[in-house]
Amino acid sequence: MSEDVGEAAATAPSTPSTPSTPDPSAPSEPEPRPEAEAAHDTVEAAVRAQLAKALGGVRGMVEAAVPTLAFTGTYVGTDEIKTAVAAGVGAAVVLLLVRIAQRSNPQFVLNSLVGIGIAAFFALRSGKAEDAFLPGILLNAGYAVAMIFSIAVRWPVVGFIIGSVTGDPTAWRSDPGILKLCMRLTWLLVLPCAVRVAVQYPIYLADGDQSGLLGAAKIVMGWPLQVAALAAMLWLLARGRTPIERDEDPVLNPRDS
Repeated sequence: MSEDVGEAAATAPSTPSTPSTPDPSAPSEPEPRPEAEAAHDTVEAAVRAQLAKALGGVRGMVEAAVPTLAFTGTYVGTDEIKTAVAAGVGAAVVLLLVRIAQRSNPQFVLNSLVGIGIAAFFALRSGKAEDAFLPGILLNAGYAVAMIFSIAVRWPVVGFIIGSVTGDPTAWRSDPGILKLCMRLTWLLVLPCAVRVAVQYPIYLADGDQSGLLGAAKIVMGWPLQVAALAAMLWLLARGRTPIERDEDPVLNPRDS
């Protein structure tokens, strides 16, 4: 039978080949989605993942706290600013070397090293240990003001997290429900910054050496407060299931609830 098929193919009249033209009515094959988009199907899942990544997990929290603990504990024990600065910077450098040896991401250690470096500059310049905490207070005040401004102009910063996942940095603003969600989440990011400033700045202004109290406040109101804010954000995000549209004109669907 295979021989008959071969003969039929050989005797069939040949026709010139013409390039095939795509049928405009035929559905086009979907383009592969970026890995970040494929991993999340809802706005809430995307924001949860991005926030967890930004915080760096438990290890990132520890790496942020250790240099401050070293600085504060050394100063309380020795009453020497230079020794305390060396302890804080040294702790950050050791953490960085561990990261390098393990070939893991040093981002959070570098952030901590930059922070303790700026704090050391302020403390050594003035000769007052409490001045090491002034940059952190000012930074939190700046973050709070910037985020409140972003809410006031209806461009909340959390919205850009969604934009980074959908591929369109501004499409999320076309949906009132998602815009409202982003504003609420941004308020939850504002709260830790505002609370730190409200508590730590009066301590900084108080008479006498307040470095020990400021160090304790910085540690207690650092990652623990940030984790509490994250828990509130996760609770809010867990209530919604807003789908992420990935069409040519990406517009996020309104939430069902």
